[in-house]
Amino acid sequence: MFAHIRVLIMALMTAGTMAGPVWAQTPAQESVKAPTKPVKMVVLGDSLSAGLGLSASAAFPARLQKALGDKGIKVDMINAGVSGDTSSGGRDRLDWSIPEGTEVVVLELGANDALRGTDPAVTRAALTDILSRLKARKIAVLLCGMVAPPNYGSEYAAKFNAIYPELSKSFDVPLYPFFLEGVAADAKLNQADGLHPAADGVDVIVKNILPMVEALVGTISGQRS
Repeated sequence: MFAHIRVLIMALMTAGTMAGPVWAQTPAQESVKAPTKPVKMVVLGDSLSAGLGLSASAAFPARLQKALGDKGIKVDMINAGVSGDTSSGGRDRLDWSIPEGTEVVVLELGANDALRGTDPAVTRAALTDILSRLKARKIAVLLCGMVAPPNYGSEYAAKFNAIYPELSKSFDVPLYPFFLEGVAADAKLNQADGLHPAADGVDVIVKNILPMVEALVGTISGQRS
């Protein structure tokens, strides 16, 4: 398992140099109009968003909620991260993890699939089902990407890494290419296991992803009007 973690870190370092966040492509934030009542948001993910090893207030969903609040955007946040969860696990618990009235989902799943060498077709099918069901419920989604460790070979990595951009395109949902952008392999920003972000690392993730979340929340105003 630790060998897998080490090779995953190597992959994350490479991914960080190849694919930066696409938030720079979003509209100027000055044009985003925040909804007048709190947006109901859920982060559906694994230990990276659940906050393994951190206090609840230091986990990604709580820090994202605070960052949005600092910009005057009120959010009712649910942390639906489950440590060790896979994309299939997220699909299986989707109905009770995403309550009625949810308006935005930040979807962060797949890291454990990659660590375990799960068939990319299985991961793709699970994420496809999740996105299809959220779309049917008219819930806005921000898809967060992950990369495969190199120890499973280039063919596996190519199939796995293609999942996120292809689903983003086919479902017309925004993609944050690499959830751990700016954090992976930086010892100062990770816990002792070298894989899970420390509190400072979570803040880096939030800072990087915030413009995309702001833009997505801005669409809620139009949906409500």
